[in-house]
Amino acid sequence: MIRKWFQNIGPGTLVAAAFIGPGTVTLCTIAGVNFGMNLLWAMGLSILATIVLQEMAARLGLVSQKGLSEVIRSEIQIPFFKKAITLLILSAIVIGNASYEAGNISGGILGIETVLGQITTPLAGLSINFWSLIIGSIAFALLYFGNYRFLEKTLIALVLLMSFSFVVTAVITGPDPLEVLKGLLIPKFPEKSILTIIGLIGTTVVPYNLFLHAALVKEKWKNGEALPLARRDTVISIVLGGLVSMAILISAAGMPAQEINNAADLAKSLEPLYGSFAKYFLALGLFAAGITSAITAPLAAAYVAKGCLGWKGDQKSLGFRGVWMFILIVGVFFSAIGISPIEIIKFAQVANGILLPVIVGVLLWIMNKKNVLGVFSNTLYQNIVGFIILGISIFLGLKSILTVFSLL
Repeated sequence: MIRKWFQNIGPGTLVAAAFIGPGTVTLCTIAGVNFGMNLLWAMGLSILATIVLQEMAARLGLVSQKGLSEVIRSEIQIPFFKKAITLLILSAIVIGNASYEAGNISGGILGIETVLGQITTPLAGLSINFWSLIIGSIAFALLYFGNYRFLEKTLIALVLLMSFSFVVTAVITGPDPLEVLKGLLIPKFPEKSILTIIGLIGTTVVPYNLFLHAALVKEKWKNGEALPLARRDTVISIVLGGLVSMAILISAAGMPAQEINNAADLAKSLEPLYGSFAKYFLALGLFAAGITSAITAPLAAAYVAKGCLGWKGDQKSLGFRGVWMFILIVGVFFSAIGISPIEIIKFAQVANGILLPVIVGVLLWIMNKKNVLGVFSNTLYQNIVGFIILGISIFLGLKSILTVFSLL
């Protein structure tokens, strides 16, 4: 029974691995420290939105046996719009993931350094973080030598490890079940919480995951008959990912008010109150979050580039490998020397802010095309929920653009 269940999960777990990165971990930590349990409802809302959108992406990939970027290329007939959307997708996801990759690797490093300390090596006048090279090498080996099945099993194991680590940490802090329930079911907007609320939703509803999911389901299953399995995989995996995010927030809410800026600070602060086990569990979870995102971000970008540019071949093709290698190398370099490419990240935030509502809108349009999906096209209920999410994504997009330009 358990073995059969494990055989039918995979693509959804990779999506969960992708959205629970160091950025999500840090934001959930700050939300818990600053606002207690009051923003748990925002995580619940974002998980529901993610399930709806990822189910559409999975259904599209399963039925059409194409990635989302491939379907966009074939269905948009007006050359100007096709080129504009292709350029936007490539800019936001390939360049964006390259700039965020340093953060993914650095997040994993925080988990290691919490337990083992920092190791730096001088090289050409720079101080090189040894752990960046280690995490980069692990990610490189998994992507280069592993096929889809191997990557799937590896990431499933890491997500389960991450889930166990963060949930155990939350339990150790002894939260009040009634407060947790109230935080989850009763929306509250504490003073100065709006940007944190938007951030919690924005780090969960991720544009590149829609492309990643559509591309991965066709590696796992080959026709629409597997849709119930794909849906179950999506729901279980994303709920599991949401549970991780909520566990981090709950753990942080159990801390007294103090200077905590990320999960590594939280891990160190937990030790005197709850013992060394809390620190080790949280550090292990942070390491798993960093390395899973360090693998999935380059992988997603490679799938997007392959679909947008019409490349043939599989994961071992030269172009596919070239994209993920570029992203991984850029991430390792910036992480190792301790520099955050601020201007590139700002560009990526603007591009993603524009991309999210565009892709949600295009996805809804495609999901209603009978020539692509036939009887698997959207129902009225799915469209209503989808358009509500589109409105939220427009709001999130405007927020990210205004924030970058310091107008909000």
